Amino acid sequence: MNTTIDCRSALYMPAVQERVLAKGPKLAADAIILDLEDAVAPDVKELAREAATTALKELDYGYRIRALRINGNATPWFADDVAAAMQARPDALVLPKVESAADIHALNELMDKQPEAADMAIWAMVESPMAVLNAHAIAKCVQDCPRLSLLVVGSNDLARESNMPISADRTLLLPWLMSFIAAARAYGLNILDGVCNDFADEARLRQECLQGVAMGMDGKTLIHPAQIAIANEVFAPSASAIEDAGVIVATFAEPQNEALGVVKINGRMVERLHLDMAKQLLARADRLAERN
Repeated sequence: MNTTIDCRSALYMPAVQERVLAKGPKLAADAIILDLEDAVAPDVKELAREAATTALKELDYGYRIRALRINGNATPWFADDVAAAMQARPDALVLPKVESAADIHALNELMDKQPEAADMAIWAMVESPMAVLNAHAIAKCVQDCPRLSLLVVGSNDLARESNMPISADRTLLLPWLMSFIAAARAYGLNILDGVCNDFADEARLRQECLQGVAMGMDGKTLIHPAQIAIANEVFAPSASAIEDAGVIVATFAEPQNEALGVVKINGRMVERLHLDMAKQLLARADRLAERN
């Protein structure tokens, strides 16, 4: 499956209780990230690994992307997490604390030795000042590591390691977020925005989602099911955008416009590149409608 397409919402779920994980297939998130890292204390890492493996093997997630966030390759749990993933076969492994291309290559080399990983993607978490400085090299390694399909912003760790308080509007964080977006787009990768910590503040979540859309993010990582609906709404094509796209497609389809490179629609000049964008938007809207 394509493990990045139309991922508006990616929900982290601590992999500590099978009862909690059983809720994942019933939620409207586009991706469920079973978390073995930050949300799991060191003394229950093994139990969480077992619970995640059981959930991934036995539960039917439907259209949802099944991702597993393992512990970083500098931790004592990394090797066992990767081995468990080969049994559980998630759609993607989420690698935290990526600071260089070497981090991705190390995981990729392990996966190359495992036939079970043939269709498994790598999602790289960028969450440190070093990741900001190495964003270009991290994204570029997709050229010899095609498993890499997506960057995930870890804004909490990024702020903490930078001694930077996160303001409601994230003003001082934006230049670094844009550097990740530029790197992702330069090499054809998708990118998910970091989490909004206050899951009860719907206004702030909506603001961050709208900001993410404006920056070019594909979707948002979430920490609570209550955040899913807003992320899905904001990162989906709006009704007005769908209507505008339909008008563009219909206008270019008219006999007198079929050979034209530019047409006038409602007082603005619309080129064929806008036609391609309109078709892509309508196709995406159709795919998302099927999930509803």
